[in-house]
Amino acid sequence: MKYFIQTIPILALFLSISFTQTVSKTGTTAAQFLKIGIGARALGMGGAYSAVSNDATALYWNPAGLASIKKNEIILDHQDWILDVDLDFIGGSYNTPFGTIGAAISAMYMGEMEVTTTHSPEGTGEKFNAGSIMGQLTFSRSLTDRFSFGISTKIIRESIYNSKANGLALDLGTLYDTQIPGLTMGMSISNYGTKMQMEGRDLLLQTEVDPSLESDPININANFATDRFELPLIFRFGLAYKKSLPNNLSILFAVDALHPNDNTESINLGSELTFKDFLFLRSGLANLYQRDSISGVSIGCGIKLKISNTYYHIDYTYVDMGPLGNPKKITLTTSL
Repeated sequence: MKYFIQTIPILALFLSISFTQTVSKTGTTAAQFLKIGIGARALGMGGAYSAVSNDATALYWNPAGLASIKKNEIILDHQDWILDVDLDFIGGSYNTPFGTIGAAISAMYMGEMEVTTTHSPEGTGEKFNAGSIMGQLTFSRSLTDRFSFGISTKIIRESIYNSKANGLALDLGTLYDTQIPGLTMGMSISNYGTKMQMEGRDLLLQTEVDPSLESDPININANFATDRFELPLIFRFGLAYKKSLPNNLSILFAVDALHPNDNTESINLGSELTFKDFLFLRSGLANLYQRDSISGVSIGCGIKLKISNTYYHIDYTYVDMGPLGNPKKITLTTSL
């Protein structure tokens, strides 16, 4: 109980900051695809998942959660994001005598687009692509029967036409199973790393140093100077409580407090109702108290099947994002 009481001042401080912050810094970071949540179960619970993280989606939410997975897992995650943008995530975890190792690849992509210029606003006949990709390695270990930690390393690349930007990042997480039965506490820091800067032959131009001089050489190769942008750093602190109910039911409640470096603070809320560890119904609400938030209610469902000693989790989620549409996500997780 004393550990739970100690978290109350942290939450109070967080809420006081939330209501006094005046500058949101929205749109000031690169690699925005890193902020798109992974896993239909987690999104169905409104993204309140840092203290849950008991499956392979811990690769995204809290790397410490991998240590609590008893079997090896593989996750295949697809999301039809807004404005014809798709996001795919493939990951897995493997138990070893010294800890749990995880790996993942995430890719955001969109269809080909017309190249337009000021002289050819209707298009030049050329096509270009834009997208982002991330590769990740994770290690997680239980230090005691109640406390675990995890760390992830990421390689990030964003590209558009013939230009690209590269970055490196770390994720850190802890997960604590409190002495209150059913109550867990989790904390994670995501995307702590280098700045990203666009470079490539699209930024190359030919110019002359001083046009006023007749002898000045022309067609000097030069590059546009692009800014360097930070990664979308996110700090999460969460609590989750699971309670068994009569008639083979159980209920899970979760709450996350978020502190990003490119927006105002917010809170995620989520719940999950389970029947016989087979059928799952979920609901959630993301980004409460975030300034100008367009996030709405999320709902989802899932089933757990056993085929030839292998468990299959199939989850689906529908998210309301107001004028941006209603992204849908389907996730397949196998436990070997």
